[in-house]
Amino acid sequence: MILAIDIGNTNIVIGCITQDKISFVERVSTDISKTELEYVVEFKTLLELYKVKMKEITGCIIASVVPPLNNIVKNAMEKLFHISPLLVGPGVKTGLNILMDNPGQVGSDLIVNAVAGLKYYGAPIIMIDMGTATTISVVDKNKNYIGGMILPGVKVSLESLVDRTSQLPRISLEAPKKVIGTNTIDCMKSGIIMGQAACIDGMIDRIWDELGYQTPVVATGGLACHIVPCCKKKITCDNELTLKGLEIIYKKNMDLKA
Repeated sequence: MILAIDIGNTNIVIGCITQDKISFVERVSTDISKTELEYVVEFKTLLELYKVKMKEITGCIIASVVPPLNNIVKNAMEKLFHISPLLVGPGVKTGLNILMDNPGQVGSDLIVNAVAGLKYYGAPIIMIDMGTATTISVVDKNKNYIGGMILPGVKVSLESLVDRTSQLPRISLEAPKKVIGTNTIDCMKSGIIMGQAACIDGMIDRIWDELGYQTPVVATGGLACHIVPCCKKKITCDNELTLKGLEIIYKKNMDLKA
C-alpha cells in the first residue's frame, strides 16, 4: 500500500493506494507551525480512522508547493513508517517532456497532474487544478507539457473581496439559483462562482485558439466540484487526479509496473 501526500498552500491531501485503487482521500489543513511529532499524530490518527495498519504502508510519495513543510512531513513519515518517502522534484523520473523556459520552476503538483492526465485521458489535454490558486496546464498533441496559466483561486478572490469592502459579508461557496442576483449574497455568489466558471470557459477557448485544435479538459482540486457544474464547456471532474499521478511517479522511480 502506497501513501500519497500532496502538500498544498491551504490543504494537505492524503490518500492510500493499493493496486491502482485509491482506498480513501482526505484533507487536513496545511500548517507550517506544526512539528514533526504533531504531523505524526495527525497522520496516525487518520490511518486509524480508516483502519489502515502501519505495517501495510510499504511506500510513500510526497508532492509539495510549501517548501518549509517538505522536511517536516518527510521526517514525520520516516518516524511513522520507518521508510524514506520519495519527494517529487529534480532528479525524480516523471516521463514528462517539459517545454518551459525553466522546467525546474514548474510546480510539482502541476507535473503530477500532467502525468496522470496523460495516462488516464491521453494527449492533448488541459488540466485545471482549483485550490488556493487556480492553475491551468496544457499538454499538446505531441505529449509535451507546453505551459499554462495561474489565476487567483476562488477562496482567495472571495476573501480579498470581503476583506477590502466594508459592507460585503462572508458567504458560503454555493452556486446561485440564477446569474442575475437580486440581493447582495446572491450577487456575490454569482460573481465568485459564475465569474470563475466564465473565466475557465474563456481560457479554454483561448487555449484552443492558440493550439489550433480542441482538447479534452479535466479538473481537480477541492473547489472543482463547485465550479465545474457551472461551466459551459465539457469538463471532467477528477478529484483523485493528483493522487493517481503520484502513484504513477512512485512506480516509475521504484521500477514497478506503472
